[in-house]
Amino acid sequence: MKKRNKKRDLLSLGLAIVIMTMLNYVGSFVFHRFDLTTEKRFTLADATKTLLGKLDDVVYVKVYLEGDFPAGFKMLRNETKEMLDEFRTYSHDNIEYEFINPSANPDKKQQEEVYKQLYKKGLRPRPIEDSQDNKKTEQVIWPGAIVSYKGHEAPWNLLKTQTGKSAENQLNLSIQSLEYEFASCICNLSVVIQPQVAFLQGHNELDTSQVKDLTVALQEFYIVKRITLNERLDALDGLKAIIIAKPDSSFSEKDKLIIDQFIMKGGKVLWALDPLNTSWDSIRKMGETMAVPKDLNLDNMLFKYGVRINQNLVVDLKCSSIPINVGMRGEPPNIILRPWIFSPLATPVNTHPITKNLDLVKMDFGSSIDTISASGIKKSIILRSSKDSKTLITPVRVSIAFAHQDPPPKIFTDPPQTIAILLEGKFKSVFEHRTFLANPAQDELFKKEMNYQGVSVNNKMIVISDGDILKNDIQASTGKTYPLGYDKYTNQMYGNRNFILNCMNYLCDDSGLISVRNRELTLRLLDKKKVEAERMKWQLINTFLPLLLIIAFGIFQNYMRKRKYAN
Repeated sequence: MKKRNKKRDLLSLGLAIVIMTMLNYVGSFVFHRFDLTTEKRFTLADATKTLLGKLDDVVYVKVYLEGDFPAGFKMLRNETKEMLDEFRTYSHDNIEYEFINPSANPDKKQQEEVYKQLYKKGLRPRPIEDSQDNKKTEQVIWPGAIVSYKGHEAPWNLLKTQTGKSAENQLNLSIQSLEYEFASCICNLSVVIQPQVAFLQGHNELDTSQVKDLTVALQEFYIVKRITLNERLDALDGLKAIIIAKPDSSFSEKDKLIIDQFIMKGGKVLWALDPLNTSWDSIRKMGETMAVPKDLNLDNMLFKYGVRINQNLVVDLKCSSIPINVGMRGEPPNIILRPWIFSPLATPVNTHPITKNLDLVKMDFGSSIDTISASGIKKSIILRSSKDSKTLITPVRVSIAFAHQDPPPKIFTDPPQTIAILLEGKFKSVFEHRTFLANPAQDELFKKEMNYQGVSVNNKMIVISDGDILKNDIQASTGKTYPLGYDKYTNQMYGNRNFILNCMNYLCDDSGLISVRNRELTLRLLDKKKVEAERMKWQLINTFLPLLLIIAFGIFQNYMRKRKYAN
């Protein structure tokens, strides 16, 4: 009997070993990971997996999120580590990382030197205040990383902030962004030849200094140029996209045809147009100005593509502020900040990857956009005014007096106005079935010379009804450039820079990587009030309940042993 049992046990053991060996062998050829979370938080997007599969060298990541800090940042640290582990799995171990505490050195001088180096490389510090046991402690943390690949480096800021959002929501936003931000960083470092984009000039567009901060931001991803058309057929050759930033004079028909054919052949366009001429200089000197239409000769193009920028001004109760003097004449100036309804804070539409989790975007003298029927064109609103807005039809008197009085809310009854819109599909040429030169023969010759197309390939463009969205402020006394989106009066940073970068990345992205920005993760955070109220109860339960269970199990086991051997 014993021999039979021994033989059976050995047979079972041998069979188990054979099965495990076969499973391991098959597993070496078949790779699969099981994600049992509801929101699939550990499942990377296909675009990310494709990117990682193409890596032919090691990506090294130094994450400066290590040390003793509040629970929220510990969670961000842990989520970052899990994301890096997931990336390493799909990159065939081409992702390596380490976590570093930049404040570990007790020498304050050397610590400051490390901080300066991190700031110079593009990371941004975060001062935090933590309250534990009724004691407040202040410290500076660096929630970011430096990513290296083939001798090149790029910063990766882990923490994303958003105006009006709680710390928990900002944490959730940051965790949601991890995959896209890191994948974008790798993509940028691994590109051999950067795409070329250009600001158009020659029509009094925003100058180099006015788009300096945006240019620097774009240079991280693209080769950025400035191009003057001058009716040259080859002016836009080799460009992936162009930016038309607040032109102030009329486009010729030939220049329009060159832009039109650039679109027909797959070129991307970011239009940032002001249909009205509004002078800040007149407001500063005279206290008011008249907003009057300006003829850019672009209306028929946009109409053909599916939109119309209206000749009006959008005013909004949700707006930024400007400084005004409320002191009496003859008395010292009394400068205060007052709401300026002509600078609306546009709201990003949170359902699109361009504007997902984006902060408010600051405008100046923007207009509304209407959509026009255009077959085969998909239209997606990505930026709009608040529900407390109104449109003023041209001509409009813009006076500083508007800031001296509180605007009556009852007049702001218009629905939210479209400020920026994405158009996608096959566009029809505005020059289809029409001539643009005095001599039809010359017209046909010109079209033939540039290999004219009447319908575009699948393409996309973005139309924004405010050129100032792209414009950074400049300090008059020093010429210093402020970051795009920075309000020098309120010290508030708006989402302009990220918005334009996302627009350009969406237009120029052939990998589909930007779709990762639509990823939704839900953090099951503890209710702080409930934690404080029930702290003692749960501490007692967690301390004594396990002991009671062990004692009960011991008593039960002792009882069963006595009963067994008593018989």
